[in-house]
Amino acid sequence: MTEERKKILEMLANGKITTEEAEKLLNTFESKIDETQKGDASSKTKIPKYLFVKVDSTNGDKVNIRVPLKIIRAGIKLKSLIPQEAQEKIDEKLGEKGVDFKLEDISEENIHELLEALAEFEVNVEDKKGENVKIYCGDS
Repeated sequence: MTEERKKILEMLANGKITTEEAEKLLNTFESKIDETQKGDASSKTKIPKYLFVKVDSTNGDKVNIRVPLKIIRAGIKLKSLIPQEAQEKIDEKLGEKGVDFKLEDISEENIHELLEALAEFEVNVEDKKGENVKIYCGDS
């Protein structure tokens, strides 16, 4: 977690700002991070905008789904609104089910890495009947 995010969340926890003000500050901060990352010439991989699922069936059925990857970043913002005690309970329950995952491990940095990795993600399936399924990430 960055220092700026910590400060915003501390102000919220101490009652110095409202939830709405904290959300505005976090959104502004996230926008600045996004602009910095877009303008970073050292960035090797372009971040895709969408996850696509396309199915072409021999019987004429077609499926074309486009999921905006911004929902992943929105999940990080929502996580910051969950009280620490609740996050600990969620982590505990996930652990009981055998899921080794902690909400505190979700950060802007590792989400950025995930989005970069998705730029190269592609699944293509074609069966003997000529039906095709394609799942990939991209801009269009």
